[in-house]
Amino acid sequence: MDTMHIALAGNPNAGKTSLFNALTGFRQHVGNWPGKTVEKKSGQVRVDGRTLELIDLPGTYSLTPFSPEELITRSYLLAERPDVVICVLDAANLERNLYLTVQILEMGQPVIIALNMMDAAQARGLQIDTQTLSARLGVPVIPTVASRAQGMEGLLQAANGATTTVARTGAGWRLDYGRDLETEITRLCQIMAQYPAIGQLYPARWLALKLLEQDPELQTTLLSVPGGPALLTHTQMSLHQLSQTAGEDVDVLIADRRYTWIHALVQETVTQTRPHNASLSDRLDRIVLHRRLGIPIFLALMWVVFKITAESSAPLVDWIDGVVNGPVARWGVAGLTAVGLQNTWLASLFVDGLIAGVGGVLVFIPVLVFLYLALAALEDSGYMARAAFVMDRWMSRLGLHGKSFLPMLVGFGCSVPAIYATRTLENEKDRILTGLLVPFMSCGARLPVYVLFAAIFFPQQAGLVIFGLYLLGIVTAVLLGILLKHTLFHGQEQSGLVMELPPYRLPSLRGLWFHTWARVRAFLRHAATLILLASLVIWFLKAIPVRGDSGFGDTATSAALNAGVSDSLFAAVSQTLTPILEPLGFGSWQASGALLTGLVAKEVVITTLAQTYAIADDAADETAPTFLEDVLWIGQSFMQAIIDTLKTLPGILGINLSGDDAEPEPTGLMAAIQQEFTQTSGGHAAAAGLAFMVFILIYTPCIVAISAEKQELGARWMWLSIGGQLLLAWLLAWLVFQVGKVLLA
Repeated sequence: MDTMHIALAGNPNAGKTSLFNALTGFRQHVGNWPGKTVEKKSGQVRVDGRTLELIDLPGTYSLTPFSPEELITRSYLLAERPDVVICVLDAANLERNLYLTVQILEMGQPVIIALNMMDAAQARGLQIDTQTLSARLGVPVIPTVASRAQGMEGLLQAANGATTTVARTGAGWRLDYGRDLETEITRLCQIMAQYPAIGQLYPARWLALKLLEQDPELQTTLLSVPGGPALLTHTQMSLHQLSQTAGEDVDVLIADRRYTWIHALVQETVTQTRPHNASLSDRLDRIVLHRRLGIPIFLALMWVVFKITAESSAPLVDWIDGVVNGPVARWGVAGLTAVGLQNTWLASLFVDGLIAGVGGVLVFIPVLVFLYLALAALEDSGYMARAAFVMDRWMSRLGLHGKSFLPMLVGFGCSVPAIYATRTLENEKDRILTGLLVPFMSCGARLPVYVLFAAIFFPQQAGLVIFGLYLLGIVTAVLLGILLKHTLFHGQEQSGLVMELPPYRLPSLRGLWFHTWARVRAFLRHAATLILLASLVIWFLKAIPVRGDSGFGDTATSAALNAGVSDSLFAAVSQTLTPILEPLGFGSWQASGALLTGLVAKEVVITTLAQTYAIADDAADETAPTFLEDVLWIGQSFMQAIIDTLKTLPGILGINLSGDDAEPEPTGLMAAIQQEFTQTSGGHAAAAGLAFMVFILIYTPCIVAISAEKQELGARWMWLSIGGQLLLAWLLAWLVFQVGKVLLA
């Protein structure tokens, strides 16, 4: 056998993902389970010439399918039958962790136990007899400390040698449930033997136990299996018999037998070498979870995450944008010039389509890196669970989980990572509702549009107007959350906050980087194609002339863009949207075209306006630097970007919504917008400008956010989100324009 398939299973916070990262390194693939929004991670490692394919199953406390994670884990173990299951156990909480292990052993799965976090157990004065534990369970037990990559070699060797003589020794392990239960289990197994189709799907003893636990998913499946209805009938007879003799629910009786056996095993194998005093985690929780201090501490930490994501990444975002649209674009043009293709549509396609599209992908990387580093630090340190606990009371009023606050806060930086951050929510309903509300948090890409339009129409109250837009986004999300709670999500049971608080740990740099890189790589794989395709589509729309004497590409080349874009298909398509926008006060093809390109990225709204209003680029007349000067500039500007990033850290506690540091656009663009909006609004330019900003705030963030919604929420919710955002943006912009005509007259 050249490839072994190994599944990693364990409770949440048992260090399973850290162990997976330590085993696989960067040889990972991150995606979603088929038809689910639950993250799927797989990776490979070579041991003695053999490839071990590792699957990181979702963290779960049991195999009873009450959640998507539990259903995925159980379905995978039953359908795929991996060669080995590595059960990752928290050594400091062995009794609770063993329950899942017992269930997996009852499935007849070959098992190896990774007794993880041995350092934490030893710090608490716990001494574990691993040899006795291995003997009682009938499987290998390997002590590990995943955060330090300790025990990984022994675990890999055990997995590589896990043939019928090693891990499968656990297949003969059996827990005695007592005379009454064992009698009914045996009877059901004998009935199953009469129906081979059932035996091909499930292990007999395990199925008997699950039927006695009245597992609804299995009951439904068996209805369509030959012999299944008969087996279900006999199960009802067994349940009736047991209810007469046991006097309590059978599923409770089975769970009690398991916990009794596990408790006895822990008593035999775990020794407390010194009295257990209040741990550091307990002492910290007295402050972090304090009734009055908990929320201020939480808000302070979330503010740090927001500032790091939105501001600390900004210098590097600007650097990437400058490199791509500066030296890289010039080098591309120089290469085309060398072969005589300068000032052609092919040159424009390369520079304005392909290179601009690549830049649109790359500028997201610093934002995502800073976000995922911050999220990984909060999760690996153990604080994320505390954050959910602190905010749960407030978020529950919107029908949300406490953890939902973090993605919504991150949304002020960028909607894309905020939507991806909903993966921290275990409940599907929480993920969907949070994902629907996140886009209403005004992302940083909208801020330049606010700054420009506020400077044009409200020069004396620009800061107040911009602050009001941020506040409007929050209020809209709150009201919409309440509405959805009582409509689309009405009748759905709200998930209660039942969770464990893991001990505080110092995150490792290795673990932080693994978490960050895996998620950034997943973003690049899913979003890069979309952004490039959208950029090329916009370019082709600008390149196809529908009026005048221009040929293909003449209306999109850099030399003719300002003069010819009004004759392009882009202008014609934009013109078809103007009747819809006329009631909002900005019914011009220039405004509708800017909103159209804004679907690609909000950063290009101002660029599109400058192009469509024929505002010349002053930098175009400057002498192009040499190749060596470009290289030196890239290095110097990168160092300056790093310095500027470090300079943002001391200012984390400050906030600047007024955009004082942003340089205004050229006066020519401001005058052109002022004149156009005055004409389209019938003399109510300020009201139309405010309505335009509201529309920018509410309507669909960008195509990458749409992609993230499809990936995380599913296509149906994505289309609902797009339609709802467009409709709500139109309604609010119309309302603002109508009220503004009266108040701003």
